[in-house]
Amino acid sequence: MKRFIQFLPKVELHLHIEGTLEPELMFELAARNNIKIPFDSFAEVKDAYSFHNLQSFLDIYYQGANVLITEQDFFDLTWAYLLRCKNDNVVHTEVFFDPQTHTDRGISFDTVVNGIDKALIKAAKELDISSQLIMCFLRHLDEESAFATLAQALEHKDKIIGVGLDSSENGNPASKFERVFEQSLREGFLTVAHAGEEGPASSIRDALALLKITRIDHGVRCSDDENFVEELAKLRMPLTVCPLSNIKLKVFEHMSQHNIVELLRKGVCVTINSDDPAYFGGYMTDNFMAVGEAHLMTKAEIAQFTFNAIEASFISDVEKDRLFAMNKAYLALNM
Repeated sequence: MKRFIQFLPKVELHLHIEGTLEPELMFELAARNNIKIPFDSFAEVKDAYSFHNLQSFLDIYYQGANVLITEQDFFDLTWAYLLRCKNDNVVHTEVFFDPQTHTDRGISFDTVVNGIDKALIKAAKELDISSQLIMCFLRHLDEESAFATLAQALEHKDKIIGVGLDSSENGNPASKFERVFEQSLREGFLTVAHAGEEGPASSIRDALALLKITRIDHGVRCSDDENFVEELAKLRMPLTVCPLSNIKLKVFEHMSQHNIVELLRKGVCVTINSDDPAYFGGYMTDNFMAVGEAHLMTKAEIAQFTFNAIEASFISDVEKDRLFAMNKAYLALNM
């Protein structure tokens, strides 16, 4: 099963590029840009990655982002992640980035998006990894800031396919961003949003109703409402679930308690993703392994996570058919 998971073609739909900042690169960029960081060693960084909830993670996450200054920094960060994708046999990835984390520090929107985009283009040519880029609004900031960020994104419609909503869920309801999502849709962006990680099932319902999203990021709290689970299954509404993240942030105490396999078997379009892998201890193969080791599953069930991700991805039907065929062939060879 380990070998099956390692070589299974994978599709990632929930990945924050700032959350791939490994300690080694953090130190390298801090030295390059003469930025002081509150750590003296790699071990000290790793020790700081003991979180008790989402906010305790976000405090460290935003601190780490301070070392990202130049276009080259954003290219190097993205390229390092893409090399890990190649190692994990990720054939398509849809990457989140948080422009407000950087523009609020005086880094231009262009610097951020151009550095990321150049790495994604290089990966398509050299690594045979396709990608899409999704810009997230920070929900702990105000609507005015989100509208200003949307305005900056309009020049980069050729690079950005959609908008999302991340950061602190509690105290920042979907209704706060209803108008900016309406405008995003008018501008032709696809929409997704984090919901049902910290917040209850009603938070997911609100995101669907108010933000008109086509994917739910996380969404594991849907299990609080069994009727809602059935509704999601009928709609084939995708949930981009992040197993190791959920354990690290105490959404579940142990992987054996995680509901992703139960949701899969109920017909919900759940997918496996790595979220912020530098902080949560694992990229795509690690997340698949963690689920596979904690739950007794068949190879067909493991592969279904990828089939679901292909279905939920923002790629053309032609490309979806190609990836479906690739995975069906892999599964047939390894049953």
